[in-house]
Amino acid sequence: MEFLRGLRRLWRHRLFRRLFAVRVAAQGADAVLQVALASYVLFSPERQPDAAAIATVLAITLLPFSILGPFVSVVLDRVSRRQVLLITEICRAVLGFGLAVLVAGGIGSGAREAVFYGGVLLAMSLNRFLLAALSASLPHTVDPQEYLVANSVVPTVGPAAVIIGGGIALGVRLVLGGRVPASTADAVLFALAACGFVISAVLSLRIGRRLLGPDVAVPTRAAEVVQGLADAVRHLRQRREAGLGLIFIGLHRVPYGVVTVASILVYRNYFNRPDQVDAAIGDLGVLAAVTGIGFVLAAAVTPIVRHRIGARAWMVGCFLGSAVLQVFPGATYTNLGILIAAFCCGVLAQAIKINVDTFVQAHVDDDYKGRVFVIYDMIFNVSLVLAAVISIFVLPDNGKSVLVLVIIACCYLVTGIVFGVLSRGLNLDQGSESLATGPDPAQPDPAPTTGRPRTESPAD
Repeated sequence: MEFLRGLRRLWRHRLFRRLFAVRVAAQGADAVLQVALASYVLFSPERQPDAAAIATVLAITLLPFSILGPFVSVVLDRVSRRQVLLITEICRAVLGFGLAVLVAGGIGSGAREAVFYGGVLLAMSLNRFLLAALSASLPHTVDPQEYLVANSVVPTVGPAAVIIGGGIALGVRLVLGGRVPASTADAVLFALAACGFVISAVLSLRIGRRLLGPDVAVPTRAAEVVQGLADAVRHLRQRREAGLGLIFIGLHRVPYGVVTVASILVYRNYFNRPDQVDAAIGDLGVLAAVTGIGFVLAAAVTPIVRHRIGARAWMVGCFLGSAVLQVFPGATYTNLGILIAAFCCGVLAQAIKINVDTFVQAHVDDDYKGRVFVIYDMIFNVSLVLAAVISIFVLPDNGKSVLVLVIIACCYLVTGIVFGVLSRGLNLDQGSESLATGPDPAQPDPAPTTGRPRTESPAD
């Protein structure tokens, strides 16, 4: 209801509506591109994917966000942000159509494969550029007193567009599966993503070239970005609650990422034969939906549990609960057992994230929050890619390994105990009132009024 009221309030601004349309089209098309990439790498009948293939997908998808994120403001403070939106989407459309042609003609290995992965990497990198431009442009589309409302509404729009775009792509892939060759179906998805980028580019033309800024006299320099991140790290050393939270969410993401890779391999190569592509896609779609429901439930459960037992006990409980779930029912390697474990681990993983978001919001000074969320984003994504790399060396091709799950359970157990010891005496419950009654703490603070880009939480 709060989202709808906020959206209704902002909808009266014509410029906001037009930027809103660009965001929906761009992020929906980006989701289609990601599904196309996953479909080609993981669900082609002629190949049996392994942990290395999944690590490649995750690295291409996540690392550009982390590496380029801190530095995109250097360009966004110098050129028209409307032009950034337009040119970025035109480039991504060209890349999308090019990838479609490559996939349709068969990639094989060697130079064509290198061109394919290079094109995907460039398209994903440009997405980081686009998201930063959208965030930097937002303050120019609403009244100053509406920044808080806008930054409460807009972070919900992106994930919703991703879900819609991903759902459409998944539906198209399932419909085409069995009717046309897999390479043709994947090529259609890349072309569909390119069409979405074209739509986004056309929508951006409805916005005046200078209406989105920048309008600051002194641009940011790359050296200042590096210095700012170093200052934020020093600030985190003084704010132990936030610093400890970031360290332990990174420690959580590594075993969680290994389990994620294992689950993909189990559904692709253990529960289904290599030629059962459509069945594997459908099974993984159910797994993703069940995990997503767990994420949503965590937002409702965490304020209640936090209020009753405190943030420290809830964090320790999440780690210990995750340890138990890896062994039972996770290690039973039945479809029902894995779904139950995925749902419960989804609740606990998102609860850990919500708690860490709150630690950062409650204990980091406003002047540092943007930079701290950049560091948060890097830790969050790089940990998952690291997990995928580790998976290459510890997981079999079918993903089934009771020993690996036992080791992961031990990692969670030790992490929970160490967190409980190191967090003694810290004020981890600060911000609980706002978590229960105020804006969603999983979202970062509003954008500054200077027009500089806001760094989004990794949940965005």
